[in-house]
Amino acid sequence: MGILEQATPVVIICTRDRAMSEPFYRDVLGLKMTGSDDFAAVFDIGGAPLRLSTVGDWKAHEHTVFGFAVADIRKTVADLTKNGVKFTIYPGFGQDADGIWTTPDKSVRVAWFSDPDGNNLSLTQFG
Repeated sequence: MGILEQATPVVIICTRDRAMSEPFYRDVLGLKMTGSDDFAAVFDIGGAPLRLSTVGDWKAHEHTVFGFAVADIRKTVADLTKNGVKFTIYPGFGQDADGIWTTPDKSVRVAWFSDPDGNNLSLTQFG
């Protein structure tokens, strides 16, 4: 067995403004907030903690920083859209009108969106 094979992951996402980002993760994405301290707001994702950490000079990167594996991407996109999430459509990438990209063999579907800090997040449906 590998050294960290049984470890629970801890997700860390940076924010410049927790007062703006906490409601997004809690109310828009529907994550349960389990704690808060001077450094981070903590949410539960399937038993793993997500720490929304304050970094005053944070600048988001273009690449995806975190993804959620979902059972039904179409339903999840629709539900999040109702909550005000806008999905990113990349010109020439071949996504559908909802922003969902499908691999050529149709085995994986992905949709991207941003949090209030511009962190690129994704939804992925396998199979």
